[in-house]
Amino acid sequence: MPKKAVAKKTNALKKALVEGDKWERRFFDKASAVSTGSTLLNLALTGYPDRGVYKGRYYWFVGDSTSGKTFWTLTLLAEASINPNFNDYDLIFDNAEDGALMDITTYFGPKLAKRLKSPKIKDGVPTNSEDIEDFYFTIAERLDAIEAGKAKPFIWVVDSMDALSSKYEKKKFDEGRKAHRRGTQAAGDYGDGKAKINSRWMRTLVSRISKLGCILVVISQTRDNIKQGPMDFGDDVVVSGGRALKFYACCQIWTSVGTNLKKEVNGTKRSIGAVVKAATKKNRLTGKAWSVDVPLYWSHGLDDIGSCVDFLVAEKRWPANDGTINAKDFDLPRVRREVLIRTIERDGLEFDLRQLVAEVWKEIETACSIKRKNPYQESE
Repeated sequence: MPKKAVAKKTNALKKALVEGDKWERRFFDKASAVSTGSTLLNLALTGYPDRGVYKGRYYWFVGDSTSGKTFWTLTLLAEASINPNFNDYDLIFDNAEDGALMDITTYFGPKLAKRLKSPKIKDGVPTNSEDIEDFYFTIAERLDAIEAGKAKPFIWVVDSMDALSSKYEKKKFDEGRKAHRRGTQAAGDYGDGKAKINSRWMRTLVSRISKLGCILVVISQTRDNIKQGPMDFGDDVVVSGGRALKFYACCQIWTSVGTNLKKEVNGTKRSIGAVVKAATKKNRLTGKAWSVDVPLYWSHGLDDIGSCVDFLVAEKRWPANDGTINAKDFDLPRVRREVLIRTIERDGLEFDLRQLVAEVWKEIETACSIKRKNPYQESE
């Protein structure tokens, strides 16, 4: 190939890379991100301790019952409520299953309590999505209003996909009820029609969310998979709603319940929470699969500081012995866990702690990296 042609091709490639870098800075800079409220989950999702979820993306939280899915997502909204980059965003909690009954102010602060909204107002009453068609139509109307300059961008959490029925499901129920009254049986059928609807409409929805810089979070509940016999090697749990929910997600976060947390009160060990495991089973941002453990206390919520301390102990950055921790980076050589956490909070060391966790995280990533020559990097 002639030198001029090579130079032209090289310049075009460099220009494309520059344009690509501009695009990445636009969508993946700090101003476009909101924390999940968990330093470890942020690192698992983006590689940054203070960035978890980016504008213009759809995220899918899947998990077992009582694994903290609602707490995770409401904590994310709480982080947005105190993040100046989201002052002009509507924070929408689409409580379709009417399952989040905790006091918002107590757990997530007065700012979120003041800004939290339902997806629509019906006859003067805040109303959640009634079925999956209603969800898609309502969010589409909101996107129309944003494009027309009549509404703000949003972070929209729907809790949950399983609680949304469908027009098809209601039709089959009515057919079954009428057949029951006649003393006959309705025609057999499987499914609720949501998989087809998600497959058809999620693609367009995700495209519009990306263009308008909105964030959509969908929560799904796992269900036990009833095996057909000893040779059925399928997954132990399944999720309803079809494959489109995972296919179009920027990230899939899978939560499960780990160790039960107890505290002895009046001579009896009592349950006060659980360690929740969050695994990134799909991650378009980094392509990496991580699993992190975060304590969830019924009286407090997610314990970010405690999880960071536990991480540093588990990774041997802070040696632990005889019930005490050597937090050498903070000049605290022998201190018990709860005292250490209170000291960090009292002295305002939260930022330093998170940066230290990020440093150790990067060291682990570097140690796990395979050293190979990159054939696509041009030498200067």
